[in-house]
Amino acid sequence: MAQRILSLAAEEGPERLQEALQSLPEGELGDMVTRQALKGRETAALLRGIFKGSPCSQRSGVLRRLQVYKHCVPLVESGDLHLGKVSEIIGLLMLEARQLPGHALAELASLFVDVIKGGSLTNGKSLELFSTVLTALASSKENLAYGKGELNGEEFKKQLINTLCSSKWDPRCVIHLANMFRDIPLSGEELQFVVEKVLRMFSKLDLQEIPPLVYQLLLLSAKGSKKTVLEGIISFFNQLDKRQKEEQRVPESVDLEVATMPLDQLRHVEGTVILHIVSVINLDQDLGEELIRHLKTEQQKDPGRALCPFSVALLLSVAVKHRLQEQIFDFLKTSITRSCKDLQFLQASKFLQDLFPQQYDITAVILEVVKNSAFGWDHVTQGLVDLGFSLMESYEPKKPFGGKAADNNYGLSKMPAQQACRLGASILLETFKVHEPIRSDILEQVLNRVLTKAASPVSHFIDLLSNIVVSAPLVLQTSSSKVTETFDNLSFLPIDTVQGLLRAVQPLLKVSMSVRDSLILVLQKAIFSRQLDARKAAVAGFLLLLRNFKVLGSLSSSQCSQAIGATQVQADVHACYNSAANEAFCLEILGSLRRCLSQQADVRLMLYEGFYDVLRRNSQLASSIMETLLSQIKQYYLPQPDLLPPLKLEGCIMAQGDQIFLQEPLAHLLCCIQHCLAWYKSTVRLCQGAEDDEEEEEEGVGFQQNFEEMLESVTRRMIKSELEDFELDKSADFSLSSGVGVKNNIYAIQVMGICEVLIEYNFNIGNFSKNKFEDVLGLFTCYNKLSEILKEKAGKNKSALSNKTARSFLSMGFVSTLLTALFRDNAQSHEESLAVLRSSTEFLRYAVSVALQKVQQLEETGQTDGPDGQNPEKMFQNLCKITQVLLWRYTSIPTVVEESGKKKGKSISLLCLEGLLRIFNTVQQLYSAKIPQFLQALDITDGDAEEADINVTEKAAFQIRQFQRSLVNQLSSAEDDFNAKETQSLITVLSTLSKLLDPASQQFLQFLTWTVKVCKENALEDISCCKGLLSLLFSVHVLYKSPVGLLRELAQDIHACLGDIDQDIEVEGRCHFAVVNAKTAAPTVCLLVLGQVDKVLEEVDWLIKKLASLGSDTSEDPSQASNQTQALEKGVILQLGTLLTVYHELVQTALPAGSCVDTLLRSLSKTYAILTSLIKHYIQACRSSSNTIPGRLEKLVKLSGSHLTPQCYSFITYVQNIHSESLSFVEEKKKKKKEDEAAAVSTVMAKVLRETKPIPNLIFAIEQYEKFLIHLSKKSKVNLMQYMKLSTSRDFRINASVLDSALQERNSEDAENEPHNDQSSTAEQTDENQEPKKKRQRKK
Repeated sequence: MAQRILSLAAEEGPERLQEALQSLPEGELGDMVTRQALKGRETAALLRGIFKGSPCSQRSGVLRRLQVYKHCVPLVESGDLHLGKVSEIIGLLMLEARQLPGHALAELASLFVDVIKGGSLTNGKSLELFSTVLTALASSKENLAYGKGELNGEEFKKQLINTLCSSKWDPRCVIHLANMFRDIPLSGEELQFVVEKVLRMFSKLDLQEIPPLVYQLLLLSAKGSKKTVLEGIISFFNQLDKRQKEEQRVPESVDLEVATMPLDQLRHVEGTVILHIVSVINLDQDLGEELIRHLKTEQQKDPGRALCPFSVALLLSVAVKHRLQEQIFDFLKTSITRSCKDLQFLQASKFLQDLFPQQYDITAVILEVVKNSAFGWDHVTQGLVDLGFSLMESYEPKKPFGGKAADNNYGLSKMPAQQACRLGASILLETFKVHEPIRSDILEQVLNRVLTKAASPVSHFIDLLSNIVVSAPLVLQTSSSKVTETFDNLSFLPIDTVQGLLRAVQPLLKVSMSVRDSLILVLQKAIFSRQLDARKAAVAGFLLLLRNFKVLGSLSSSQCSQAIGATQVQADVHACYNSAANEAFCLEILGSLRRCLSQQADVRLMLYEGFYDVLRRNSQLASSIMETLLSQIKQYYLPQPDLLPPLKLEGCIMAQGDQIFLQEPLAHLLCCIQHCLAWYKSTVRLCQGAEDDEEEEEEGVGFQQNFEEMLESVTRRMIKSELEDFELDKSADFSLSSGVGVKNNIYAIQVMGICEVLIEYNFNIGNFSKNKFEDVLGLFTCYNKLSEILKEKAGKNKSALSNKTARSFLSMGFVSTLLTALFRDNAQSHEESLAVLRSSTEFLRYAVSVALQKVQQLEETGQTDGPDGQNPEKMFQNLCKITQVLLWRYTSIPTVVEESGKKKGKSISLLCLEGLLRIFNTVQQLYSAKIPQFLQALDITDGDAEEADINVTEKAAFQIRQFQRSLVNQLSSAEDDFNAKETQSLITVLSTLSKLLDPASQQFLQFLTWTVKVCKENALEDISCCKGLLSLLFSVHVLYKSPVGLLRELAQDIHACLGDIDQDIEVEGRCHFAVVNAKTAAPTVCLLVLGQVDKVLEEVDWLIKKLASLGSDTSEDPSQASNQTQALEKGVILQLGTLLTVYHELVQTALPAGSCVDTLLRSLSKTYAILTSLIKHYIQACRSSSNTIPGRLEKLVKLSGSHLTPQCYSFITYVQNIHSESLSFVEEKKKKKKEDEAAAVSTVMAKVLRETKPIPNLIFAIEQYEKFLIHLSKKSKVNLMQYMKLSTSRDFRINASVLDSALQERNSEDAENEPHNDQSSTAEQTDENQEPKKKRQRKK
């Protein structure tokens, strides 16, 4: 039959063909097509023949065509046919489909929908036909029966798509369907249906099938619904990531379905999806713009949903396209700083923490992206690197005046900008560890920035470089050329940068000989440079090399065996230690450094400060270094035993024209000798058991003896010397303006330094002998005389430079030893000798003040002068020792006892307290990780506790109790014994220690209760103490609960103290806090209260912004969102309600003119602005839903109308009256003394104008508030304006009482008062008329 049809189809006339087809039985036509298709013979020709014999003009032809279509669709999907055959059949059917009439197309389309619903699509080929059918149907003009009614083609298509998207899809055909919809013209609404359906199918698909589906969806988004597509993709992967995290947290998940998602598979799928999105954005820029727009709006509502690891990775991949890079980085940077600010904001307030228990931290999210990128996300790495550098450059530390690189490590660690900079460094370091290909790029960029940003602080880049080198020194060998290139520029960099850079690359020097040799060449050139900084850089570099390349026999062996020589000896890491080469290398460097001993004082100073560290690390260089030092000191030492003074001071200075410079820092030289000698003697004792070369030992004994005799002689003669021997006495000139004065200052500082060095030396070798301690006291007497003269002269000159105390030469380790001996040594054998030192109060005070100076230096720069000054561990141990002593001394000997016998200067107890305050600050800044060990060290009773058992809160509470006792004693002492300075320091110490308490602990609550009690019971009249105490109260209170109730009580006390603005009203004397009294109420307490009110207003403002974003968020669970909204609204209204009662008290208080009035007016303006934004929020809420406004809000509006607005207007009148009084007073003066008082008048006028400036702003704020209240009243159908009285404060206003009295005076025709009335009214008029002028000026 098939053959017959084929032959008839070849004829021209279709009549016989039609007859043949009509004669076929019903099922035969389909079977024939199937047989022909399966045999693979001329199927297309057969179908063409059938279509030729079934014209669409005849009903039978249409039915036959439909029959063929209905048969071919399952045939094509059956999978029995060859793909080529399938394509051929579908192609032909698509061509013929357009000829079908509308009703046939509708029937065919419904058939397809049923096939899809039934899930019988296998290869999806027939869907190409479906898209053609739907397209043809949409353009059909005839009405089609649908259900009981009729629809046109377009509407019928819409109904079909609706039905299709509402029905269940087989997961296997989702991709085919998504692809099909691309070919169909869809309206915006239909497209939205389709996109939402496809997104809902994501969760039902296998993970591997999602990337191709995403790609189809992105191509489909070219028609529209971009936002929905992106939002759906991002939220889907965000959910998967969260689920993955949950699984990792709970490894044995009960839900097996959830637990079967391997992490690496998920990450690879995410990576592929990101690549797809990026490739589509490259073709369609609008999609990129939409992505940024969507994330920006989403971030306002819920940053946790907007910036999840997937979306951040996506943004960074897109950022590689330069057109969008700036936008994306700006968005990410503002998001990071906002997130850091919000976290900081939340941590500072318990009230906010209760409202927002979950805190979003973007830094963790970004670092997670770095971790995820290890799964082959190469397209993200470039974005990560660029973001890291962008953050480090945008938020780099500002240059501190004269500060060191260490300043930046901790000074501002809590500031959002600092956290952002640190995040940038973490991103780069983690990316460096994870991605090998990009390592050299990161290293090169870091080094470039160290070089090019030499003028600004680069410590953050140097820290990053150091961490990079530590993480992979061997990898850096591949980039060694870049490092050597950097060395060529060393001589042009600041010394701090050079030291940091060399310290950072030091591990590389041990591995790469070529790098080390190129560094040595650069340093040797730099030593002869004309630039001082270059020579200092050379010294720093050589000292570093000496410290790190150990000679055989040095005490601590090297970590890896090396063969090192200055002249390219080949390195062989596995060979034996080549001591000869290393020694030659080190001695060559020492030879270079000896040349520096004839250079400027700064260069010599660096050497003297560095030699001790070299010795400690490289003990075999001892003899060379000691010999060098001996030959250097001999130039200035006078060996004759009776000659005074023992050292040639004139050799230490150099004159250039009129100017005099220090050439040889003699005290530093002696200091270096003293430390090196002490170290040498201790190591010789250690090595005495070992067999040493006799010659070398004799040589060692030789210089040791030389040094000891020299120091002994210098000590003896320094004690005998008078100040006149150094040409220094009370009559000497110490002014810095003359050459002689400069010379005398240099001499004085050198002599004082030498005395200090000798004090340390003699104390250390004295072994508690009485004679040595008498020598120490003798040296101190010489030091003290000079110190007193310098202080006296500095007092006269009042010069800023001369007021600075010279830095002490005592080392931190010695200070801790000395203090322990002076105050805590109870050994019987030491008692007699220590009594010598203890008898001198001046010496005790000196010891404590040096400790104070050392701690201050540590706090400011992170290190101290002297040995181990840069070793954080040793510094921490010394701090603990010093704290123990100072704490014991302060708590056991109260200031009151001590002060009865003191003559001048601060008492030792007060110095101890200052020292403790600085130490507590320093420990929290520098050693926050070691706070438990620090508190443990202070608690002598519990010495053996395990580190894990240390409860910081308990230990801190114990220390706090000691200072609480001292403060209570101070406050309860008689008025004559009250020491304001000590009280202030105690309050600051308590404030510092309170930061260590856990706000949720019982101890914290006890401390808060105690602070409230102290404020309530003590009528402190000292302003600074009152300020400190209230600040402490506020800082503790906010971490427990909102301080609004406290502020209300304080405001009532201020009102009671200062009286009412209406003098006839007597305020009832409710005194809550004794600390508020006539002396402190204004301005101190008033300004503190207003400052705290401002902080609460900031929190409320922040909450209202959060409310606005929650209000616009519709995607989350509505009940959950509304619960949170209600909680926030309640919190905001309660806070504002209590604040209104605070203002209610303050605006009725007779505050003195000045800062209090000014601050209060500004604060009121801010409050009305915040009330307005709250009202706007409710207007928006009424628009979006038909919610009625809560009763709470109504109460708040009522309160503002009854307790605030009327009082504000009275207060404005009061303020203007004060100012008009002061003006009229000036007017009277002006008449008396016209010329003399002209300046005074203009000053008062300017002051009045300045202080009345906030009044128009306040009135405007009140009126804005009332304007939006009217809007809200209309929207909500609740009359809120019934609670508001119309305002009377205007530029022109009639004061009824003044008018009445004026009329009465006129009626009684009392002529005497008329001029006075005129005058007062003109005074008032001038005051009133100032306001409009000011307004006009402000608008310009």
